[in-house]
Amino acid sequence: MSVIARNITKTFGAYTALADVSLEVPTGKLVALLGPSGSGKTTLLRIIAGLEFADPGSGRIDFHGQDVTDTPAGRRGVGFVFQHYALFRHMTVAQNIAFGLTVRPRKERPPQAKIDARVKELLKLIQLEDLGGRYPSQLSGGQRQRVALARALAVDPKVLLLDEPFGALDARVRKDLRRWLRHFQREIGVTTIFVTHDQEEALELADEVVVMNNAKIEQVGTPQEVYDQPASPFVIEFLGNVNRFAALGHPLPGAGGDALYVRPHDVDIQRDYKGEHGIRVRIEHVFSAGNYGRLALVRTDNHETIDAEISRARLAELGLRAGEEAWVVFRHIRLFPAEGKFTERDVVADDAAPAVADPGRGI
Repeated sequence: MSVIARNITKTFGAYTALADVSLEVPTGKLVALLGPSGSGKTTLLRIIAGLEFADPGSGRIDFHGQDVTDTPAGRRGVGFVFQHYALFRHMTVAQNIAFGLTVRPRKERPPQAKIDARVKELLKLIQLEDLGGRYPSQLSGGQRQRVALARALAVDPKVLLLDEPFGALDARVRKDLRRWLRHFQREIGVTTIFVTHDQEEALELADEVVVMNNAKIEQVGTPQEVYDQPASPFVIEFLGNVNRFAALGHPLPGAGGDALYVRPHDVDIQRDYKGEHGIRVRIEHVFSAGNYGRLALVRTDNHETIDAEISRARLAELGLRAGEEAWVVFRHIRLFPAEGKFTERDVVADDAAPAVADPGRGI
């Protein structure tokens, strides 16, 4: 079931939550609405669900070519999962999952045997076959969220919508549940849209990422596209750690734009350097726990800070210590010119160390 939102505007008094936003979600895809608080992502999700409506005369929502703009939420065939589960405490897990089927009008309600079979099927799908008789209070946070997903799926929704589904969970449970949801969504094949402000979550889970900011969509693309080919300074700054410099006068080839960005893993560190594009730095801090070494650097000429990330093997080879001086060369940079229309380009210094110094790390 494809979802198309066209020219959606939504205001709350003087506040504009969405400004002429359009979005297409292909059938069967898992799409993330990613952005900071106040960017409009939850409002867009709620309008797709029918829990909110766009301003009068604004926009249209289509489900697989059918106009549902004025259709109430209960008749859109949408499954909605909230951040805080919203399970009924007085009902068992099985009763919670069955709820959407049992409250249907008598003429539309399946026989009890079919409801029981559907609940059993979903309990197996969410890997909680033996917990149908328990109450929500007897489950972990991750288990409760899986029950909430099963309840949303019990009514065979055309579209599954999730609003910050892992926000209330701790980091380890969140990671495990993300992996499970990715497999789960591929297995059931339902078109899914989820809201998140967590960049890692969006990049890991989604087939397509919709980056939102200030009531508009900044960029739509695959996780690789939005990370490797950011359409604006906001996108590159929002998606992961990045160094930002004033490009004018920077000792790099072609650096004449308004803003220059370098990812930490594109900062090469050298003990000695003879080329023309090196920058002298002082090492402020070395953090070597984890898979990669992270260094906080300060330029000796203008005191700008630079974050660098290199392999632990490279860190050991260089033997770097806080307080020492070294050279850095940027392997890849991105320039966004001042004229307002953002473009993306890479500049590779010809005398920088090869990117294979950090195997597996792309731009």
